[in-house]
Amino acid sequence: MKFILKSISFIFHPVIMPLLGVIFYFSKSPRYLPMEIIQAKVVSLFILTILLPILLYFLLKSLGRTSTIYLKSTNERILPLILNAIIILLVVYRVLPNDEIIELYYFFIGILISTLSCLVLAILKFKASIHMMAVSGVFMFFLALSIHFSININGSLAIMAVLMGAIATSRLHLKAHTYPELIIGFFTGLIPQLFLVNYWL
Repeated sequence: MKFILKSISFIFHPVIMPLLGVIFYFSKSPRYLPMEIIQAKVVSLFILTILLPILLYFLLKSLGRTSTIYLKSTNERILPLILNAIIILLVVYRVLPNDEIIELYYFFIGILISTLSCLVLAILKFKASIHMMAVSGVFMFFLALSIHFSININGSLAIMAVLMGAIATSRLHLKAHTYPELIIGFFTGLIPQLFLVNYWL
């Protein structure tokens, strides 16, 4: 059981969640976009939101600034969160500007707000769950897309709800977080996406 729960935390690491939201958007959006543009966006986002953070993690680990990919202490979180915020800014300004795909633009603005909120909490020595922040933000984005495009994605929402429960259980079982840290992480991811719905829904 411990292996399964640990695997859940590893497989559904926060670093994959932004790209998951983008792929879901392209798979469900009724708007026509040339396949070449979709592929270019996905590849660019894979490099910036997954490959680059992994490379930066190994750099920080070699410098002794981090010990594991789970960033167990608040001090370990500060520099990675700053770097992640810079990466998200790069995505917003270079890959997904607001005059191209407005839904994804505000999705990443929400991610940026959540990341900065988590950074502030880390500076204040509070370790909000980044796993819950990431998955709850994507869940809210999925829900908003279902309303925006008037599509039935109840199955996807149910899977995401189960996934949130599994991730929360995993983090608790591994003693990585307390209940308050999971709850704050959940709302840190969900509230920015909910607030920004007003700008594109």
